Amino acid sequence: MAATRFLKTAQGRSIALHFHSGKGPTLVFLGGLKSDMEGTKAIHLEAWAKARGLGFLRFDYSGHGESSGTFEEGCIGDWHEDTLATVTALTTGPLLVVGSSMGGWQALLLAKAMPERIQGMVTIAAAPDFTEDGYWASFSAAQKVELETQGYVELPSDYMEPYRISKRMIEDGRNRLVLRDALDLPFPVRCLQGTADTAVSTETALRLLQHARCTDMRLNLVKDADHRFSDEACLRLIETSISELL
Repeated sequence: MAATRFLKTAQGRSIALHFHSGKGPTLVFLGGLKSDMEGTKAIHLEAWAKARGLGFLRFDYSGHGESSGTFEEGCIGDWHEDTLATVTALTTGPLLVVGSSMGGWQALLLAKAMPERIQGMVTIAAAPDFTEDGYWASFSAAQKVELETQGYVELPSDYMEPYRISKRMIEDGRNRLVLRDALDLPFPVRCLQGTADTAVSTETALRLLQHARCTDMRLNLVKDADHRFSDEACLRLIETSISELL
């Protein structure tokens, strides 16, 4: 296993990453909230890309994994800056972006920032606008007061220890929403979604499908697949989706 590399961003953050160059478009894996680049999907796709001579990039957002900072300090905009900095510094030419959960939102933000470089996109349980439509919309009046006075709300998770959602994350998220205004995706998109996902609903996947302006966009619903979407059958489906777009 290659050693982890680090990139210093213009914002002073240190981003941990793994990258290898190759032929064709570079695959860029964008992970989920509080996930890291050592997850099953990231490691599997890196090996899959390497076996085919394809370039591959995976990294930890600031406050995640081996990168600098704490999760509580971060927000969608910070992680978008991390994505832009890492992709710009390490890659040239066309990209094939794979975004999982919050990484699906990051993939869409990347598409708005550099549409000319993206050859295709695969989303896995994409969670665009979740800070507003998931967190804020579900907060009780007491939680909204707590957010305002304390600066954060603690939430339980099915997949990790309870974590803090900061006022900054909610407010910054409102500046990064992608389902309110025009969302042009001038490249093929494949969206994957499990019906047993308790973190991101099928309705979210359908909303993205209906909202985006894209001439080649498909949604594949997988019965009984959960949010991890990382068993053998799901991994094969991700491979097939990427292969379609190469």
